[in-house]
Amino acid sequence: GIEPILTDDWEELQSADRVIFPGVGEASTTMQRLNENKLSDLIKGLKQPVLGICLGMQLMCKSSEEGNAQGMGIFDVDVKRFKPENGEKVPHMGWNDLSQTNGSWITNNIEDNNMYFVHSYYVPLCEFTAAQCDYILPFSAALQKDNFYATQFHPEKSDKQGEQLLKNFIELP
Repeated sequence: GIEPILTDDWEELQSADRVIFPGVGEASTTMQRLNENKLSDLIKGLKQPVLGICLGMQLMCKSSEEGNAQGMGIFDVDVKRFKPENGEKVPHMGWNDLSQTNGSWITNNIEDNNMYFVHSYYVPLCEFTAAQCDYILPFSAALQKDNFYATQFHPEKSDKQGEQLLKNFIELP
């Protein structure tokens, strides 16, 4: 029942009920494009619920080791690159369980917290961690601060549990 709009138009974004900031790509190039269009300033100032996904989550942080990118600073934490250990491969790709969830928007009505990840960079555990995952080390799988929500995993690729998470986001007050 939701009709998504793909846009970079300021007025459309400011008047939207919800904003999803997806991301697949490289941090420094993406931030450069956002800054050129002054979209980083716009996103930081939004008052409605905003959901960052994967690179979208990482760019909502202070900085990233990927291309030494400066992020938007919504979450005051730096994004780090995974260092392979004990035969674990980078990128972290595939299904993994969330643990230590702190926030019903993430797990409300979700029976299986197994989500799909594809990433080489991670957000360390911090005061904004709403859910964590363990791959090489514990990291933030989801963040939340005020009206800003974010997931490192891809809900759109995470089967029924990802669909429910998106529904939870849409139904936030």
